[in-house]
Amino acid sequence: MRIKNTSPQVHFRSFWIILLCSLLLNSCTDDSPFKTLTVLEKIKEQGTLHVITRNTPATYFQDKNGETGFEYELVKRFAEHLGVELAIETADNIELLFARLQDPKGPALLAAGITYSPRREHQAKFTDGYLDVVPQVIYNSRSKRPKQAKDLVGKRILIVKDSVHEERLLQLQQEHPELSFEVSDQVETIDLLRMVDENQIDATLVNSNELAMNQVYFPNIQLAFSLNPSMQLQWALNRAFTTLDDSLITEINTFFSRLEQDETISQLSERYFGHVDTLGYVGVNSFAKHLQQRLPRYETSFRRNATKFNLDWRLLAATAYQESHWDPMARSKTGVRGIMMLTMATAKEVNVMNRLDPLQSIRGGAQYLAQMLDRLDDGVREQDRLWFALAAYNVGLGHLEDARMLTEKAGFNPNSWLDVRLHLPRLAEKQWYSQTRYGYARGGEPVHYVNNIRRYYDILTWVTQPQLEDTSIAGQILHAPGIKTQTTTEN
Repeated sequence: MRIKNTSPQVHFRSFWIILLCSLLLNSCTDDSPFKTLTVLEKIKEQGTLHVITRNTPATYFQDKNGETGFEYELVKRFAEHLGVELAIETADNIELLFARLQDPKGPALLAAGITYSPRREHQAKFTDGYLDVVPQVIYNSRSKRPKQAKDLVGKRILIVKDSVHEERLLQLQQEHPELSFEVSDQVETIDLLRMVDENQIDATLVNSNELAMNQVYFPNIQLAFSLNPSMQLQWALNRAFTTLDDSLITEINTFFSRLEQDETISQLSERYFGHVDTLGYVGVNSFAKHLQQRLPRYETSFRRNATKFNLDWRLLAATAYQESHWDPMARSKTGVRGIMMLTMATAKEVNVMNRLDPLQSIRGGAQYLAQMLDRLDDGVREQDRLWFALAAYNVGLGHLEDARMLTEKAGFNPNSWLDVRLHLPRLAEKQWYSQTRYGYARGGEPVHYVNNIRRYYDILTWVTQPQLEDTSIAGQILHAPGIKTQTTTEN
């Protein structure tokens, strides 16, 4: 007969085995110290969401309001939804975007206005779509309009390298073998539109949202035809995260669904891709009407604050007219408000508590303009300082310094407004803004902005002269030096 060993050592080992099994079972409970965190929980615990994007007008850039862009607005809201900080990094081209995303230690997600394609499937995992876009062929309106794919044969076509548009054109080549095109990772959509506008290339392919956002800046570009089917913009996730679990992608898809239901995405789409008003000279009669009806309400404040901050009151008034048409309730799509259209950050900097109070706004705008003057490089000549300060008021001092740097690198005078205004538009071209500290900006806008203010200033200077034969405001404007226009009768 075999006698079973029941020594104390056996009982002792059994006790530890049972305890270990109990701990392993308990590790599945929510309050266990041995619980493995999900990817989403780890992000919340670390307190930061790392995102990679592109420095383009449709995705992410900096303007006088700070960081902005359609994709930036989305990821910012998602980070706030998670209760974490947002850390943004950028890449210069699409290849680098996906290369960085495939780094196990890289960002959690890519938000850069991209769409799914079979070629990208192995590079990342894609979320649900959040915005419909249509691939569109763009041409110069001064040339014959191509109406279908075969009309592109023999055309000079350039597109962004590694974009889904490259895949579309490769598919069209199978149907039309004579179709040819070039690709480049040194350009962005806005570069391509400019090249079509200037007839450097015959055609390009862009998404409908990007055309809507930029068409107003290029008078010679037109839609030739669209390519079916439409696509959806999506975020791409680092596979190092998605192979662990689906918590992050599930949360993003739920987040997109909520934003679609409460129309946040529609509102953002309208803000960034809807109609963009162009800067320009208003009609003579409209300006005359505002001079008579609006300016008298605020002229005393313009004069008083201009004296306080050592400015010409007519320049301050001209700036306010360019910003708001002297409307104290004016509001832009980006939330800039008031007669001087101050951002919240600027209002705080100059101690304006209520941006809709015209007296506070005028005082704050005068102070901020004076600060721009003081912060300019000492080398800027006195006669140019005003135009530099106005450009900084519009686009931000950082972007202005970027333009001055590009001006100097090109062999021109960075202290001359005539030279810098020629190089400011380069801030919208990738080959140039990629060399700068603050990146992309609508560099053409401050040029128009300053030109308009100078025109309003000249008119105000003229009509405030005491000796004029024609005493009507409209008549004075019409006789102002350099004004060539036709009047229209208002009913």
